Amino acid sequence: MQSLLRKGFEMVNIQISPSTSSQFEPTIAVNWLNPSVMVVVAVDLRSGPPNIGLYKSIDAGATWTTTLLPLPTGFAGIEAPHIDYIFPSTFVVLAHAFDSDGLSGSIVSYTSVDNASSFGTPVIVNQGFGQFVNDDQVVVVTDKAGSSPFFGNVYTGYTHDYNTQFIPGNTIFFNRSLDSGNTYFSPALLSSIEEFEEFPGIAITLNGIVVVGWINQPPGNTDLKIRTSPDGGVTFTNETMVDSVVVPPDPLPGYQFRCLTYPSLAADISNAQATQGNVYAVYQDFREGYSDIFLATSTNFGVDWGTPISITGSPVGSQNFFPVITVSPVDGAVFVTYYTNRVDPLNIDVYLATSRDGALTFTNTRITTSSFDVTGDVLIGDYIGNAIVPQTGRLVSVWTDTRTGTENIWFGDNQ
Repeated sequence: MQSLLRKGFEMVNIQISPSTSSQFEPTIAVNWLNPSVMVVVAVDLRSGPPNIGLYKSIDAGATWTTTLLPLPTGFAGIEAPHIDYIFPSTFVVLAHAFDSDGLSGSIVSYTSVDNASSFGTPVIVNQGFGQFVNDDQVVVVTDKAGSSPFFGNVYTGYTHDYNTQFIPGNTIFFNRSLDSGNTYFSPALLSSIEEFEEFPGIAITLNGIVVVGWINQPPGNTDLKIRTSPDGGVTFTNETMVDSVVVPPDPLPGYQFRCLTYPSLAADISNAQATQGNVYAVYQDFREGYSDIFLATSTNFGVDWGTPISITGSPVGSQNFFPVITVSPVDGAVFVTYYTNRVDPLNIDVYLATSRDGALTFTNTRITTSSFDVTGDVLIGDYIGNAIVPQTGRLVSVWTDTRTGTENIWFGDNQ
């Protein structure tokens, strides 16, 4: 494995997955008590059918080991994994497992209590059946705010695809666990079955309020909507409309890969007095005739939302997409990573937008050390991943990168 080094202020990227097969859709989590432990999951094709690749570092990202999580019994493949950390040494992974017919997708959960050295038997969170598929990207978030009455809760959101001529919509579902992902309560329907959404974003505030958001897809109204829960995911408020979104074309002009539009949410749980109530939502938007990243802010735990702003400073006509937002629990700094073709219109890079004034202004820096070619790719994975090293507020990121000629997972330490 390569070592994580810096040359002056130059970022050095590390390939953390094997080159022998394709990997995509990564997320990352860091142990807050022992930040040397970092764990990444992604879709991994090295064994043939889609599986969950698990990549682990015990030296703060300098070197990585790789393995595959066991496929749940009775399923033909698994995809869309997300990982998060629970105190003191627990990691939970949620993903979409599917049958050989590709129809009966189910949400499954893996839990490790030994820093991702081993995982227990996967638990079924929401069983799919027939034409009713629990699908699309699964999001998992744990409550890590020390002042929250729901500290340690695990929350997951995903799309339930009815996939029938009678109920054609995709709807947002939500589940919660109070025991580190070993058991889950019954799913809660958050959106209308008459609408169509991709997957949701979830944020947890300093006082434990759960904020869930999604974007309705064409041909109907394309709005970013929010619902909040004051009681740890037991009940939710009515919908709040944050913004009317112009959903970018899929695929984006000049490319062939799938480009889903969805929000990424995060909340400030730091001790920064000026921003403690802040919740942020980012998403891609085509209102200017190209895909740009917009951010909306709530200063009162998701109740009201301000006017969204563009945060990339990217050239007119460039394509910027798949944003993911993370907020430092140390000082409230806001980090948004995203793909962009601003360096080379034919190729892709990963950029980081950073704000240290509560998302009023942003600076943008390049994370990737080399642009990569996605010509002919029909899927590059629908998201990238961030995590914070809480002792320092440092951001670490993972993304899908094709610079070796194959889709692999790469890691960058951004500070």
